[in-house]
Amino acid sequence: MKDNFTPNPFVDELNEAGVPEEFHDWLSAHGVGALVVKLGIRFTEMGAERIVATMPVEGNTQVAGILHGGAHVVLAETLGSFAASLHAGRGRHAVGIEVGATHHRSVAAGLVTGTCTAIHLGGTLATHEIVITDDKGRRLSTARITNMIRDNRH
Repeated sequence: MKDNFTPNPFVDELNEAGVPEEFHDWLSAHGVGALVVKLGIRFTEMGAERIVATMPVEGNTQVAGILHGGAHVVLAETLGSFAASLHAGRGRHAVGIEVGATHHRSVAAGLVTGTCTAIHLGGTLATHEIVITDDKGRRLSTARITNMIRDNRH
């Protein structure tokens, strides 16, 4: 039960992550997730058909000093999962069933930007393509995620 006296415990987290206020109620029970916070992912645009977010390279590198390939995939999966969840709507949720990525080039500094675009938005499946670019707009990786849309269990 929600009351009007207890503030959203994740309001600061949602604000820091750039989540538009219109989605705060939807995310108020869980926030954006610990990994999103740890990696410094910040949303700049949110919708079922398109989500854009940035992530710093610093703090997310592998031993060679470049952005870790897994960080690319985490950014991609985060954007695709959030977009699929928005598409699913209230009373439904998205469950990732497939994610894959191809890395095209490395990056050692700056911010990367992930742009997630819907490929298919159906009643049971949602598929998104995520393109990650560097500060100069060069493509670093391309990912695709498919989520199954399920009804919430009561």
